[in-house]
Amino acid sequence: MAEPRRLIIHFVDGSKKLLEFPQQVAEDTMAARLKEALESRHLVIEADGALVVIPFENIRYLQSYPAPKKLPSYAIKGASFKD
Repeated sequence: MAEPRRLIIHFVDGSKKLLEFPQQVAEDTMAARLKEALESRHLVIEADGALVVIPFENIRYLQSYPAPKKLPSYAIKGASFKD
């Protein structure tokens, strides 16, 4: 069984939401799907039978677990926050 995915959405007002979901796409297509999502300017989620659309203007940042094995060439890898 595949490891569940987790996404923490950090909103500009300081609140956050944790989502758990199964893997959505194959690892080799994940970068293209992420690019498509970022270009759409909305995060679209089906959760608990409802459609949720969150404009990126309301999101400060996203944390996704586990990190994909294949990351863009410009990604900083192996980092740790120290604050």
